[in-house]
Amino acid sequence: MVSDTDHVPPGGKAGRPRSERARRAVLHAVDDLLVDVGYAAMTMKGIAERAGVGRQTVYRWWSTKAEILLEACLVDAEEELTTPPRPDAADDLLAYLTALTEFLTTSPAGLAYRALIGEAQHDPVVRDLVHQAGLLALSAHDVLRRVRSSAPNMPDECLCAAQLTGPVVTQILTTPEPLPERLLEAHVAALLRAWR
Repeated sequence: MVSDTDHVPPGGKAGRPRSERARRAVLHAVDDLLVDVGYAAMTMKGIAERAGVGRQTVYRWWSTKAEILLEACLVDAEEELTTPPRPDAADDLLAYLTALTEFLTTSPAGLAYRALIGEAQHDPVVRDLVHQAGLLALSAHDVLRRVRSSAPNMPDECLCAAQLTGPVVTQILTTPEPLPERLLEAHVAALLRAWR
């Protein structure tokens, strides 16, 4: 989990320790503003005002609204995408994909992540932030590590994460409905066949 005072966000700056209260207020404010006004209309000034902190406080820890939004995503994703181990590899992967689907379709952090992916398509700074953070690879790491023993032909973890999450993310970004459970199950079965 994120440390209370000494965490430096992706792309952030070291310096005076953060006030945990102010940090949390900023992270909540960026989530709220994303829902209320959208990414394009969000400003650093608006984030500071919504959080009840000075703009200098915000700029001391983050350079851009994308950095704040990404940190909010990472903090929430760590909790929302962590699934307990299952005895069966297929059940383990399916539980993670179900959590990922829920995260991307119902969570404010998932909405924020989707906004950042959209912004990354035309802003190279945001693209680099999203790439460096590796939210999907990080979130898939534990479940992939757990199933590796029953899937000896799994490729490199980075490729595995892309293979695992790709269909879910593509479906959510390009259609109005997520993959139904029967297709998630079929995807997991196909992956395990290939990896075994």
